[in-house]
Amino acid sequence: MAIWTPACTPGRTSTLVPAYQWVTTRFFTAATHVGLAWAVATGALAADRHTAPSTQPTAAVASTPTSARSAASAAPEAAQVLHIRVVGGLDKLTQFKQFEEPFWRDQLPRLTQGRVQATVVPFDSAGIRAHEVMRLMALGVVPFGTALLSNVMLTDPELAAMDLAGANPDMATLRRSVAALRPHLEASMRERHGIEVLAVYVYPAQVVFCAQPFTGLSDLGGRRVRISNPSQGDLIRPFGAQPVTTEFSQIVDQVRRGNLDCAITGGMSGHAIGLAEVTSHISPVAVNWGLSVFGANVSAWKSLPADVRTVLRTELPRLEAAIWADAEQQTEQGMRCNTGAAACPGGKPGRLQMVSANEQDAQRLREAFRTSVLPSWLQRCGPGCGEVWNRWLAAPTGVALPKTPRSQER
Repeated sequence: MAIWTPACTPGRTSTLVPAYQWVTTRFFTAATHVGLAWAVATGALAADRHTAPSTQPTAAVASTPTSARSAASAAPEAAQVLHIRVVGGLDKLTQFKQFEEPFWRDQLPRLTQGRVQATVVPFDSAGIRAHEVMRLMALGVVPFGTALLSNVMLTDPELAAMDLAGANPDMATLRRSVAALRPHLEASMRERHGIEVLAVYVYPAQVVFCAQPFTGLSDLGGRRVRISNPSQGDLIRPFGAQPVTTEFSQIVDQVRRGNLDCAITGGMSGHAIGLAEVTSHISPVAVNWGLSVFGANVSAWKSLPADVRTVLRTELPRLEAAIWADAEQQTEQGMRCNTGAAACPGGKPGRLQMVSANEQDAQRLREAFRTSVLPSWLQRCGPGCGEVWNRWLAAPTGVALPKTPRSQER
């Protein structure tokens, strides 16, 4: 059952809205740049539960005599339709367009015989910054949402540990890392942030595009390189590169203006936004992958009927599996699309030159991970994080941290 709280609209009678919607309305005044944009995009101010529409034509309903309406009111209460508001992942990318959006818009209503309807909008089209999504979910402003784990690196770095730059050179290693840390991730999200984790999504491998020729990661010295999270910066600094944090939507413009020499992003993601048109070379080496968590504010989750929660618990893992399979395929397809090696279903094939991966680069990347990425993450993460790493992630990544007495950690 939802928790209902009275709310009154000026000039109208009181209505009943869910408690988390009431919270949303209150936060619109404190975070207008986020709340109002999201309200317009998703209809967030509409009631979450409403009577299922009549199967009769609207005109007929409007002209029904008063006596007929009175008789209808004596009938059992009409079935209630539950409306779920969802903030999804990045707009224009396959994960949202081909998986998240169709699931919420089409599949969930069909699975629930129309009982549940959903409105879904990508966070970057709703006026929400990537680093704000999880905070707004914790507050209840966003009841259901997809949060990029890389963007919690500064606020809760422990949660981003399983996708640190350089930790997972291939999809198989990433799968092992996620499987190992997932129980801890789910418990931590619930206890620290009040978020119920329902799925973990992945984007294709994050690779390096450059506007000028380069021979590999070791050749990034002196170049300004777009990063999306601190661990990417930690990985490329040992090579002499200058990390520049840049929003995804701004990459192409910043490269075109000469403010960036290179950019780390997904192969197909970069192709989708036209990055191949402003760069000349691409490396196939996976810097990291780009994990995101789909979750629900705990109060919003508990307010759903039990059978609806069961449907979501059953179907979201299937959606997750489909996204992971596609990300692996998109990683390979991204290189083909950007280099023009094969027909590109995602648009016009690029003409980038692919930088050949070599063992020297692989060794330097592993060394940078051990000597720069892990120590920097541990410093940001604080006491106890070394133990978390060794317990959950040392085995899948093959890298263990020296055990430090707790007295020294403090």
